Amino acid sequence: MSRASQSVSTLPPQVASSLARLGEYLALARVRRKESQRQWAERTGISVPTLVRMERGDPGVSMGIYATALWMMGRSNQLADLANPVDDVGALELDIRAATRRRAVRTAASVQARLGRDKPKTS
Repeated sequence: MSRASQSVSTLPPQVASSLARLGEYLALARVRRKESQRQWAERTGISVPTLVRMERGDPGVSMGIYATALWMMGRSNQLADLANPVDDVGALELDIRAATRRRAVRTAASVQARLGRDKPKTS
């Protein structure tokens, strides 16, 4: 089994559902523009069977094909924002956890206490 087919067969259910919804939205956009599958496929540069697979949300369809369909709808500029690091809450949480694990700056009292222990005792 190839790497691509393994990744498709182990697709998380939420991802499969999102792709199916994206395919439905793309099909709806095509219909609202009153274009046939053949017309839309020609404009996208793909075959009609590939268009049908895309409109079903098939994960085996290339990301580039989905991106081209979004471009035809005037929505490709939003594609890069899907992974914008500013909105990556998971990475932000990891950054916060890492920051809280770092040793805090010593307070003046703790510095004095440490200095007091490091001084040689005089009798």
